[in-house]
Amino acid sequence: MDLKSTKNFVFWLFCQFELITCSYLMEPWEKVLFYSFNICMVGTLFYTTYACVAAHVSTALQLLWNLLGNQQENAVSVVK
Repeated sequence: MDLKSTKNFVFWLFCQFELITCSYLMEPWEKVLFYSFNICMVGTLFYTTYACVAAHVSTALQLLWNLLGNQQENAVSVVK
C-alpha cells in the first residue's frame, strides 16, 4: 500500500465521519469545539481503560495464582 492510497483512504474515512456526525454542516468554530470534545472523550476513554483494565487484570491474575498454585493454609491450623 503506497502513501497516496493511504492518504486517500484516511481522507475517505474522515469524510465518512463528517457525514455520519453531520459535522460538515457546522461552522469552523463549531467544528473545533466538536472535534476537541471528541478527542478529549477518546483520550479519557483510553486512559481509563489503561488504568482500570491493568488493575483488574493484575488482581485477577493474583487471585488465579492463589487459587491454582499457592493454596494458603487454613487460618485455624495456623493458630494451633
